[in-house]
Amino acid sequence: MEVLRAENISKIYCQNAVSFQALRGVSVTIQKGEFVAVLGRSGSGKSTLLNILAGLDKPSEGKVCIEGTDIFHLSEEKRTFLRRKKIGFVFQAYELLHSLTVIENIRLPELTKDAEYVEELLDALKIRQYEKSYPDQLSGGEQQRTAIARALVNHPPILFADEPTGNLDSRTERVVIDLLKNLAAKYETSILLVTHNEELVRDADRVIRLEDGEIVNG
Repeated sequence: MEVLRAENISKIYCQNAVSFQALRGVSVTIQKGEFVAVLGRSGSGKSTLLNILAGLDKPSEGKVCIEGTDIFHLSEEKRTFLRRKKIGFVFQAYELLHSLTVIENIRLPELTKDAEYVEELLDALKIRQYEKSYPDQLSGGEQQRTAIARALVNHPPILFADEPTGNLDSRTERVVIDLLKNLAAKYETSILLVTHNEELVRDADRVIRLEDGEIVNG
């Protein structure tokens, strides 16, 4: 089943009468439970594509459909609600609230009170022992696993991860990637991982390579 379809996505940024085209006619489809990696150098358009697919930025041209809904035909309010319900997002910098405990951070975006599922996430991500700890008491890997649990707490059909291991050592980044792969299989969550690291994409179902805002392979 198709979870996401993006057609002919282009993005042009204009500043001080100078324009720059970050994306050029990019089309992407993602199936349910598929683990897709977007690979490219810095400046290739990876993060721009991710932000548009997640509804955080608007394309200059093209459309994005999530489970059949054209997200840019929605009002800002309805698009925000769709993002909360349908999309999980994992950032490189974790973006945890340091005044909240691990369990409070995880529950923050929750729309339903599925306590059993929250417990399942704690166990799956091996952070149950840290649920009453604060982010500054955790290692980078533990913070990232907390961020992944928060992104998954609403059972989103698709999870976007923007360089999620960029701040981690090689051993910890392997743990995080393996966890993402296992979670995709267990919960049938589609994952779109953006990275510049060739080593991280070997377990992906499919790799999309971006170069100068265009897909060159994938």
